Amino acid sequence: MIRRGRAEGWLNEPIEALPTWATFRGVKFDGIKVGPLPGFEHRGSTVIADLELVSSQAPLMTVPKEMILSRENIELFAKSDHHLRELLHSLGTFAYSTRGTVLIFLLMQATLCCPGVKDVGVRNPLVEYVKFLPDELLPTFWTEEELELLIGTTLRPAVRAKMNSLLREFETVRTATETIDWCAKYWWHEENGLITFDDWMQVDAMYRSRALEFPGVGDAMVPCIDMANHASGDATAALYETDEEGNAVLLLREGKEIQQGREITITYGDEKGACEIIFSYGFLEDTMTSAKAMFIHIEIPDDDPLRPAKLHVSTTAPGFRLFDKEGTHVAWDSEFIWLVVINEEDGLEFKVLQTTDGKREIQAFWKQQELNDTSLRSNLETDPLWDVYQLRAVVLLQDRVESQITTLREVGSPERGDGVRQGPWELAARLRTLELDMLQRALSTLESQRAALLDSDTVQRYLGLIDDNENQGEDEQVDFS
Repeated sequence: MIRRGRAEGWLNEPIEALPTWATFRGVKFDGIKVGPLPGFEHRGSTVIADLELVSSQAPLMTVPKEMILSRENIELFAKSDHHLRELLHSLGTFAYSTRGTVLIFLLMQATLCCPGVKDVGVRNPLVEYVKFLPDELLPTFWTEEELELLIGTTLRPAVRAKMNSLLREFETVRTATETIDWCAKYWWHEENGLITFDDWMQVDAMYRSRALEFPGVGDAMVPCIDMANHASGDATAALYETDEEGNAVLLLREGKEIQQGREITITYGDEKGACEIIFSYGFLEDTMTSAKAMFIHIEIPDDDPLRPAKLHVSTTAPGFRLFDKEGTHVAWDSEFIWLVVINEEDGLEFKVLQTTDGKREIQAFWKQQELNDTSLRSNLETDPLWDVYQLRAVVLLQDRVESQITTLREVGSPERGDGVRQGPWELAARLRTLELDMLQRALSTLESQRAALLDSDTVQRYLGLIDDNENQGEDEQVDFS
């Protein structure tokens, strides 16, 4: 519908029409404008200084609170729009999340823009705003040949998981709404239905690439402010927040001076890694020299007799996170890893308990103490064999990092095929370089940690390299078996 609908008559509105739309909707610009940056038109539209700007407390832009695409505002729209209300109600728990609510709202606004759609919904100011949003070349829109360039990177499994998730969501939406008369007519009709999976990908891309976390509002899309491009660190020119009345405002950072015609940038999150930036926004800053953060999948071995129970009780992502710490070294973090390296002989066990409502559930215990979602590590930290458990984790992570490095090196730098676009080609190449560098630095960190833990007295005793009787009195002996 979104792409096909444009071909049938619903075209993108030219960005030159945005000021008129904004004025009628109460959006205020002060010394700025929205449009292509001269010399960088290929980057699309952005926020530009229309005057020379000096640090000031006055907002550069003010967007009325009723124009914010938040879950709260969409629920207010639904009170006067029974079609929207019916739609949200049919989707149950999926529409309880902000993302679910916004995606359904965007899909309905796109529907109202299509020629031939009549007597559906109540038109609101945000119908026209959807027309100003450009198509986003996120990795979910890359071709299979382009996705092959990502083999060995953390982005490849992330895109695969996202596509599977989007397919499940699309089927959920179809199943929940196909019995609604107007949805059956305009969305799912066998011959003339407007909605395809591509449309669901489009509204997901709109939200994923433009949602910002606003104080007091939460995740939301904010018209016009969401046109601002990203820059990290000192290059960030402006901040976004809400004022006392709940309006969204764009403020110049203290001490910043922006010359006329220069770009007004915001940050989408300075701590986000290269994989996440490409995944959500489809670009990388030219100044990015580190992958910053990576999430690498790990699995519980098939020969672990407790594997089914561990997977059943696990509530954390099955992997570990590498990240640059204070710009000096690569650190790692994982809750899942401790569930992988601990076994029954250590003191981990599972019991089937009956709940108060008569149902049965599996509960994990550590040395007879009931565990909750996050208490395993805290229990292990106070255990006499903590250094042993850390060593197991470090060895497992070291092997996993080495295998990831091997995969990246084996694939190397694939040649660019005829069907591969320049943008995905360059992004994939940069991501491979940044992640390989981080993995190599992480391997060095893990090797140092492994060596230090092997020198630990606790590990030495556990391995039988130190005789306890030579170092402890009879009353202090500990069983490390």
